[in-house]
Amino acid sequence: MVLTTTESASGESLYSTFASRYVRTALPRFRIPDTCIPKEAAYQIINDELMLDGNPRLNLASFVTTWMEPECDRLIMAAINKNYVDMDEYPVTTELQNRCVNMIANLFNAPIGDGETAVGVGTVGSSEAIMLAGLAFKRKWQNKRKEEGKPYDKPNIVTGANVQVCWEKFARYFEVELKEVKLQEGYYVMDPEKAVEMVDENTICVAAILGSTLTGEFEDVKLLNDLLLEKNKQTGWDTPIHVDAASGGFIAPFIYPELVWDFRLPLVKSINVSGHKYGLVYAGIGWVVWKNKEDLPEELIFHINYLGADQPTFTLNFSKGSSQIIAQYYQFIRLGFEGYKNIMENCAENARILKEGIESTGRFDVVSKDIGVPLVAFKLKDSNQHTVFEISENLRRFGWIVQLTACLQMHSTLLF
Repeated sequence: MVLTTTESASGESLYSTFASRYVRTALPRFRIPDTCIPKEAAYQIINDELMLDGNPRLNLASFVTTWMEPECDRLIMAAINKNYVDMDEYPVTTELQNRCVNMIANLFNAPIGDGETAVGVGTVGSSEAIMLAGLAFKRKWQNKRKEEGKPYDKPNIVTGANVQVCWEKFARYFEVELKEVKLQEGYYVMDPEKAVEMVDENTICVAAILGSTLTGEFEDVKLLNDLLLEKNKQTGWDTPIHVDAASGGFIAPFIYPELVWDFRLPLVKSINVSGHKYGLVYAGIGWVVWKNKEDLPEELIFHINYLGADQPTFTLNFSKGSSQIIAQYYQFIRLGFEGYKNIMENCAENARILKEGIESTGRFDVVSKDIGVPLVAFKLKDSNQHTVFEISENLRRFGWIVQLTACLQMHSTLLF
C-alpha cells in the first residue's frame, strides 16, 4: 500500500491515509474528542463506517425514494445551506413551495377559483403533516363546542387499526382518544360501516388511508363519505374526513383517475401526501393541503417579523433545509403529468410481475390488492408445512424477479 505522508520540521509523521496516529487511536464514541484531527482522517473514518449501511438503491422494502437524477442532485447541493423558514432571505424558495402546494391541490381536485391560491404547507414528512391536520380538526371542533356551550375536553378520532404510528403519536401528544376499527382476517383496512358506527359528538374527524402500510390497499373513502353524510344528517353533527394519502396520493391521480377519494367528496377537508415516497424526492418532504381557507383555523397560524417582514407560518418545525422543496418542484416540472403517469404504470407492472412470480411458487398467498400502492404483500400458505430451507430455496428460485424490479424502478424516470 502506498501511504501519503506529511512530515513536520522534526520529521514526525502528521498524517497518512490509513496509518496515521489519528486512525490508529480509538475515538470516543459518546463524548466530543479533546483534540481535532485532519479533515482527511475525519472523512475516511466516517466514510468507512458508513460502508456498513445498506445500499439505498437495493432497498426494495422501502416506500421512500432512493434515486434522483444528477441534475436534481446538483440543485439539492446548491441549496443545502438555505434555511427555508427565512422567507425574506430566500423568497424564491417560498415561491416554489407555494407553486408545489397549488399543483398538489389541483391534482387532488381542490375547489380553487380563478385568482385563488390553495391552502397548504410543506412539511418534513407526512408525520408532521398529520400533526398539523389533526390540530386543525381539534381546534375547529373545540371552537364549535365552545360556541354551543358544550364540553370540549374529550376529543376523539376514528381510524382503522392499520394506520401508521404517526396517528398514534398525534393522539398521544395532543391528548386525543384514538378509536381504532379492528381488522379482520382477509380484510386488512378500515371497514367504513364500523368506522361510522364509532363516530360520536366528540369525534373531530375520521381518518381514511389511501395506501395502507400493511398491504398498500386503498380504503373506500367514497363509501365512508356517503355513510358519514347520512349520519351527520341524522345527528346534526358535522364530522369531517381527513385522507392520509402519504403513499397513494401520487399514485391514484395518475393510474386510477376514475377513483373518487379526494376533495371531490364534500366531507374530505384535508389531505396529506409524502413527497419522499411516490412524489419521487429523497426523504424529508411531505405536504398537507386543505380544501378551503376556512378549514384551517386562523389562530393556528403564527405571524413572525424578527426575520424581516411579516411571515405567516404553520409548522411544528421552524428551521429546515430548502433542498427537498426545490427537488419536489424539479420533479413536477421535469416529469409533468405524463412522466408521473408512466413511472407509476411502470411500478404497477413491476408489482404485477413480482406477484405472479410469488404465486407461481405455490407456497404463498398474496394479500395485497390489484388496486393500491404498487407493492406485493404475501404470507405463507401454511407456515408449519415447509422448512426454512425449502422457503429459502423457493425465494431463491424467483430472485431474478426481485432484481429485475429493482433495475426497472431505479431507472423508471428514463423509460418514457
